[in-house]
Amino acid sequence: MHSRLEVPRDHPAFAGHFPKFPVLPGAVLLDAALQVIERERGIDLMQWQIASVKFLDVVRPGDVLGLQHDACKGGLIRFTVLAADRGKDRTVASGSLSSGVPASAPQLAAIPPGTGATPKAANLADARPKADWIRHRERGSAALLRIMAFISLRLGRRLSRIPLYGIAIYFFLFAPSARRHSRRYLRLALGRPPRARDRFRQILSFATTIHDRVYLLNEQFALFNITLEGESLLLAQSHSGRGALLMGAHMGSFEVMHSLGRRRRGLQVAMAMYEENARKINATLAAINPRSKSDIVSLGRIDAMLNIAERLRQGAFVGVLGDRTLGREPVQAVTLLGERAYLPTGPMRAAAILRCPVFFMAGLYRGANNYHVIFEPVADFSSTPAGARNIAIHSAIERYAAVLDQCCRSDPYNWFNFHDFWRPQGGVAGV
Repeated sequence: MHSRLEVPRDHPAFAGHFPKFPVLPGAVLLDAALQVIERERGIDLMQWQIASVKFLDVVRPGDVLGLQHDACKGGLIRFTVLAADRGKDRTVASGSLSSGVPASAPQLAAIPPGTGATPKAANLADARPKADWIRHRERGSAALLRIMAFISLRLGRRLSRIPLYGIAIYFFLFAPSARRHSRRYLRLALGRPPRARDRFRQILSFATTIHDRVYLLNEQFALFNITLEGESLLLAQSHSGRGALLMGAHMGSFEVMHSLGRRRRGLQVAMAMYEENARKINATLAAINPRSKSDIVSLGRIDAMLNIAERLRQGAFVGVLGDRTLGREPVQAVTLLGERAYLPTGPMRAAAILRCPVFFMAGLYRGANNYHVIFEPVADFSSTPAGARNIAIHSAIERYAAVLDQCCRSDPYNWFNFHDFWRPQGGVAGV
């Protein structure tokens, strides 16, 4: 099969790779080729592996690329990427995919972008054990969510909140695992054994923040009393023309944070997230207001860092959650609510590599129609020397954990990690 491979001239991967001689990183070229193969052959490459790949020549801005891919014996797909050059085609990359997925194969994510590495049997699926929160499927019905959205917009916020109590009661009674983990968290945050009303209030707060996203997506901001703490720091950063990472947690309302970009002219806010675990809610909210185009950077893709870097270069704020791991990945042990917890080092390490400031962010729900948005400086890697990077990352994660601890104590019912957060995640401690 012959296909056209599209790589825009202004692809962010070209910027800075390399100065005065822009070249497309091999990992980005490979990712683009895999997407075409997956789409045109109608297969899920998460069930395949890369048997081999070679990067043979450079790809420059404006190159016209073609992709040839053919099914071969033994369950292989061989592919070749060609670039048109003065009427001739030169091969810039070639490789093969295998339908076998050995559990011990290394991951594609381990390939450094643009290194020209030739991975052998790089696994397209993460064969390592996944984190507890990923293994649990979403509860609830997509149809029920759509009905609730319809009712919310027709009846208004006050009346449509009534069914929330029924939903909260359901999860209070029929989610034993979440109930057990909630009880442990509340005991730490409150400093006393939690009562039934404490656990119910936490669930109701979660349901409320989901419900309120209906109105925030439809830009009905007048329904809410939103106060800001640290707004001057945010505006000063915006006026500097430099972007920053807004590092949040599964706490409070994410959409309140994102709404700031729509409320304040000139303030660009993007979100970097894994969308799989909330796909039903995201699909429903997209149907609520088709005109609302959320700027989302999809994590887990090879070019995610490049896309984030481009937005930061344009002066945008990029929100990312820094409290959950995906499984076996580097973590740092911290003290949170008096007990040992493990936070992923990846988000803060990315900030250090991107050489950008980091702010803690949280949109805390405080009852009725009140939200309190917090921006707290955590670190600024703008001038951190490479030799001091690990120490700076370690200190930044400690600072992040301290601010998160403070928010858990001041607004305990805003914690929405309904899994065993304090269990060791199986990663390598430290940075």
